[in-house]
Amino acid sequence: MNNKRSMNKMKIVICFFLSAGFLSCTKWLDLSPENAVIKEEFWQTKEQVHAAVLGCYASLLGAPAGVSDRPLSEYFFLWGELRADMVSPGIGISTDEQEIVNVNILAANSLTKWGAVYRSINYCNTVIDFAPDALQSDNTFTESSLKAYLAETKALRGLLYFYLLRTFGEVPLKLTATTTDEDIQPVPKSTKEEVLAQIIKDLEDASLNIMKTYGGVTTDKGRLTYYAVQTILADVYLWAERYEDCINAADIVINSGNFGLIEGNAGWYTTLYANGNSAESIFEFQYDEQKLNTFYPIFTTTRRKLIASERVMEEIYTVNYDDPLLKDIRGEYSAVRTTDNSIWKYLGNDTQTGIRTVDQSFAHWPVYRYAELLLIKAEACAQVNRGQEALDIVEVIRTRAQALETTHRELAASQTEEITEYILEERARELAFEGKRWYDVLRNAKRDNYRNLHLLINMVSVAVPPERQQSAMVKYQDKDSHYLPVNESELLIDKSLKQNPFYE
Repeated sequence: MNNKRSMNKMKIVICFFLSAGFLSCTKWLDLSPENAVIKEEFWQTKEQVHAAVLGCYASLLGAPAGVSDRPLSEYFFLWGELRADMVSPGIGISTDEQEIVNVNILAANSLTKWGAVYRSINYCNTVIDFAPDALQSDNTFTESSLKAYLAETKALRGLLYFYLLRTFGEVPLKLTATTTDEDIQPVPKSTKEEVLAQIIKDLEDASLNIMKTYGGVTTDKGRLTYYAVQTILADVYLWAERYEDCINAADIVINSGNFGLIEGNAGWYTTLYANGNSAESIFEFQYDEQKLNTFYPIFTTTRRKLIASERVMEEIYTVNYDDPLLKDIRGEYSAVRTTDNSIWKYLGNDTQTGIRTVDQSFAHWPVYRYAELLLIKAEACAQVNRGQEALDIVEVIRTRAQALETTHRELAASQTEEITEYILEERARELAFEGKRWYDVLRNAKRDNYRNLHLLINMVSVAVPPERQQSAMVKYQDKDSHYLPVNESELLIDKSLKQNPFYE
């Protein structure tokens, strides 16, 4: 299935959700539809189940008409970058976004809303709860097909809860569909440990029945496959400090032979970012001419919200002033346009140095790439005394990128802490502006009961405006401050929710 046909099918599914009241919800957790036509009128055939699954993916791309939520790719970018050290405010930054940068976060901040994520979770819950009904009315719908669909939606639910866990810490676990007002029940927050356990359960269950391929490049990159699930599991295990499990999951993907690094030649950027869905892609949000992403107004030169920090080129990639032709290919005109520090990854067209027009703003959102999977494995290897293997993986990534000697570290295999920091540095170069940086630093800071809290404190010293740095560093001494507050609107609606203690 080509990209346009796939997106058109998703748009049809969105119409279904709208007609059912499924996207117009405004009540608790943004889960409540207006009526119950879903169960009575929809879950009759395998085609309807298929359409509903595609609707789960469609919901990731943007809020329905009349709903003010941002698309999930925008939330994920802002949650993963605003508190980190690679972006700086642009002239168009909003007050709420600036306050996140300043580490002056209140429960009234619109970026602490989680409703858009829970809306997509509810779509997944609805498929999980109601899709089995189609087995009773459609004798061409097989048990194995049903299991595959259920696996796919469980995997997506697990991924969405993983974003919530890393952003908010304790969150409500809602695992059943909300389709009528009668379904609305207060759900208190679960602990981080309980949320993590459910994420792992969803992903491990999904891995038993999910498809390895859907028969086309766009569907294999735009829907979760068995290999995408193993990649997410590797990332989740790394967060959970289950390093051997992380390595095993990563090796399944690596040994499949289905993915590889794009060669670092003149067409590298075009293949990986301008076009997307490359051999390196594992899972991407799929945008096209009919469904544009919202990154264009965030990153363009007129009233742009964010630019690349000065330190990105100077300290992260570095510049060879003696020979400007020697450069890390991930820096200039990949991550950054150095003439004005524009974040370039989503702006460049297929010439790389040419900029997209607003109607061409359909660069995909890369959730996972093969390069990241390799670095996930490297980080896990470093924690289990496989330091040389970790260093070898980093060297593969650096060789493809033509990384400069100034960013190279000469390390021994036994230097676990130094190798771990080297991998963190390499992740900054490889995954710049892909919504990873805050989560990467937090994961490394919290390891072994926050043995490396200094990583967060050091980041504040370069990321926060000077007049706010001392306050921010004091705040980050409190581990609860590393997670966003529950938005005040959720607290007003659901009295069973308790605020993150740091924001009380």
